[in-house]
Amino acid sequence: MTTQVTEETVSPVDSDIAYGRTIDRALAHRSAISEVFVTDVRALGPMAVTAGIHLPLTHLYYSDHRQRPRLHDSLLFLEAGRQVAIAGSHTHVGIPVETIAIVNTFRFALRNLWALRIGDEPGAPRIDTVFSGTPTRRSGRYRKGRLVQRLFMGDVHIGDHSMDVQFLKKHENDLLRHAQRGSAAPLTSEFAKDAGPGPAGRLLPESVGRGNPLNVVLADPEVTAGSVTARVVPRFDNPALFDHAYDHLPAMALVEAARQAAILAAGAGTTGPGAAQAPLPVYAAGFEAEFSRFAELDLPLSVTASRVPPGAARHDVRVGFRQGAQDIAALTVTVVDPTRPFGL
Repeated sequence: MTTQVTEETVSPVDSDIAYGRTIDRALAHRSAISEVFVTDVRALGPMAVTAGIHLPLTHLYYSDHRQRPRLHDSLLFLEAGRQVAIAGSHTHVGIPVETIAIVNTFRFALRNLWALRIGDEPGAPRIDTVFSGTPTRRSGRYRKGRLVQRLFMGDVHIGDHSMDVQFLKKHENDLLRHAQRGSAAPLTSEFAKDAGPGPAGRLLPESVGRGNPLNVVLADPEVTAGSVTARVVPRFDNPALFDHAYDHLPAMALVEAARQAAILAAGAGTTGPGAAQAPLPVYAAGFEAEFSRFAELDLPLSVTASRVPPGAARHDVRVGFRQGAQDIAALTVTVVDPTRPFGL
């Protein structure tokens, strides 16, 4: 996986994009207005849109980072891209709002990190998206699709995102979940808000670059010479990761777990009482992911990241998720030190 970090400006700003308010939350599949980051979606062509996005400066989840310099969270751009894709598919491609989109694979890479410094942005953020897919002959439905996105701050190209998805009706999704499990899947609303081990078992927030314990999703780490393994235990009362009831751990929760595991594996923090107190100079600038099964709520889930030596300006960290005897997801997380020349 490669993550470029410098490039000439490549695209003029679309001055017609509106930024005054966010779109209807239903178009982004969100319950809370505060979790909607798309401000406008406009057509560029039959299967292409451009969209304005909102980058909140104070957010319980996306603003909770210890790394310096302060950059906009890479997962905020990833989530905004996901929402643009969902909203654009409804407003300009004809996908019904009630459709469930399942992510199979995605690739996301940021560049020109200097343009992500909070307070020094070169312009308003936007995302250009091109959709592709072949509708079925009989019904005209899209059952699978692909999207390619380019992210900008003003006229500076800051990133690329591509995603392969499967589209299901609700009853089709219910049948799939029952077939995989052999029973109906429980919902997050049926569990205690903090379904994990409690404060005693969780990693210290500073060891994974966080300040708020609510945003820590790993517990009980086991460190060997070659890897770091931990339990994945996100709190279901985290509104950024669980905006509404789910019957599985959503992809963004797994991506956050992968990021925290990669920070540990890169040597950016320690897992004991002496965990680093200074802001961590580690930034997750890229992700490449493949999801093979749902992450079930009622089975233990572990994440393992290959350890890499500390000190380098960049690492590509391999991360895997395992539930029972099955591998359910594999990611590569690119972490960089934004205080060093390569990182900027």
